[in-house]
Amino acid sequence: QVQPVESGGGSVQAGGSLKLSCKASGYFFVNCAVGWYRQPPGKERELVSSIRSDGTSKYAESVKGRFSISVDNDKNTLYLHMNSLKTEDTAVYYCGPLGWNGLECSPLYDYGHWGQGTQVTVSS
Repeated sequence: QVQPVESGGGSVQAGGSLKLSCKASGYFFVNCAVGWYRQPPGKERELVSSIRSDGTSKYAESVKGRFSISVDNDKNTLYLHMNSLKTEDTAVYYCGPLGWNGLECSPLYDYGHWGQGTQVTVSS
């Protein structure tokens, strides 16, 4: 397996925007869904948004209405458009798959092939 490569992070002021990209090999997109996770300083990794092969997307309540996830299957690239950024969005952002737990498509926090992530820092 090849690790995904995230990019597009940076430092912005609150209210600003960023677009994250995740380039991965084709196998990455055969899971029940793929998504963006983030890990704020001193906190656990959390799922921010996910998208299924049929285009159905989900968002954490904290980012709903501000973030938008999309995928370009021809380029094997996942995107996260982030608008109206807040200081609490500061984190390292990772792309990763979700998987079936027998009941539903769920986050894979124990995924063993995380990329380096991309740092997003939002200042007030």
